[in-house]
Formats: sequence, C-alpha cells, structure tokens
Amino acid sequence: MELKIDSTRKGDVGVLTLTGEVDIYTSPVLKNALASAAADGCSTIIVDLNGVGFIDSSGLGVLVGALRRAREAGGELRIVSVQEGIARILRITGLDHVFVLHATLDEALGA
Repeated sequence: MELKIDSTRKGDVGVLTLTGEVDIYTSPVLKNALASAAADGCSTIIVDLNGVGFIDSSGLGVLVGALRRAREAGGELRIVSVQEGIARILRITGLDHVFVLHATLDEALGA
C-alpha cells in the first residue's frame, strides 16, 4: 500500500493529511513531509491520520521524533484520528498520553 500526503498551511500551522499505510516502506516519506513543514516555518504541525488504515512502529517512531523536534523548537505536533485501529495502537504503546490527540481537524486547528 502506498502513502499519500496532502500538505497545506494555515498561517504558521502545517497540516499533513495522510491516506494509506504508514510502515517501514512509507515512513521515510512521512519523515520528509514533517521535516519540510518544519523547515517552512510551521511552529505547529497537525498530522491527520483519519485516512490511515495501518501504522507500524517505524511510523510511530517518525511521529515521536517529529514531536521531539517540534518541542525543541518551541512548537507542537497534534494528531487527528478517530480510527479505532490507530487509537488502539496509540493506547497500547502509551503514546495517547504523549501526543495531543483530536477527533477533528477543526478541533486541532482551534486548540
């Protein structure tokens, strides 16, 4: 499965909308998209995972790394997802307590 990433910007907020699967093969694409958003001056990056059916440990590692870099730069990383499979993975790994999670993009933008 492939990963499609649509990138938009709303002020200093970068929004990455993902569709597909995030795994060992596609996680470098996500890492590059996150780095590009940060390099473009986005202090806050929102990653919308509602179109993602699967994420593995390499994808989670990319998100954790991006969160760390964002915080070091005084920014933040927000996650949007109502997918039960994704939510379950975040709960199992304890990352639901690490990331700021939102049900909708509008909620994440308003936070």
